[in-house]
Amino acid sequence: MATVRYDDRTAEEYRLAREVPRAGLEAWRLAIAAAAPLTPGMTVLDVGAGTGAFATAFRDWFSVRVLAVEPAEAMRALIPSGAGIDALDGRADALPVPDGCADAAWLGSVLHHLPDLEAAARELRRALKPGAPVLVRNVFPGRCDRDLRVRYFPETARGIEGYPTVEQTCAAFAAAGFSRVSLESVPQRSAPNLAEFAAKIRRDTDSKLRSLSDEEFDRGMARLRAADPAEPATSWMDLLVLA
Repeated sequence: MATVRYDDRTAEEYRLAREVPRAGLEAWRLAIAAAAPLTPGMTVLDVGAGTGAFATAFRDWFSVRVLAVEPAEAMRALIPSGAGIDALDGRADALPVPDGCADAAWLGSVLHHLPDLEAAARELRRALKPGAPVLVRNVFPGRCDRDLRVRYFPETARGIEGYPTVEQTCAAFAAAGFSRVSLESVPQRSAPNLAEFAAKIRRDTDSKLRSLSDEEFDRGMARLRAADPAEPATSWMDLLVLA
């Protein structure tokens, strides 16, 4: 699932650089609540949980139990397990959970790391209760213009072109019996302003930025520093819902 070998330092830098502050996720809370009727006591399967930002958000927002599956040991160690969150070692195509145990699944910025989408979809079908939704938060080819990194580092778009498209994703999940329910773009405040967003960037923790040449990265940073530092650092990603 992961394309980076995360040691303790890299995992912590990922957490500092890539996690969106909870205050910046309000639109996501509302979008998730509209897409999935989560009630206290339900179980959410967080596949590719990273350092647990959304695992804790789901727990706090909806009072649900979260099964946070993450293959990278250093990332998994940063998930605040206990009190409603179980941090589990596993992959999307081999989930360490019982059949029919979850009321919803969350795939946050991991779709493009999965080597076999159809295998992951089959595992999700096994792990989910009948009719339970899969919520996919990702950037998709042709729909990434409002991603902050694409805005200031436009060369990152060529890497996104290799990601699964919406159509490819829906086809892979259809093979496991899922249908497309909805697709919408959701804003998030990645940092209070562009100055803080620029200060948070860690090239080594971002697969999109790592793909750039030094010259491309430097030009992007120059664009960021030339922008209005007080402008809110608002980015957009897609929420694809399948059930």
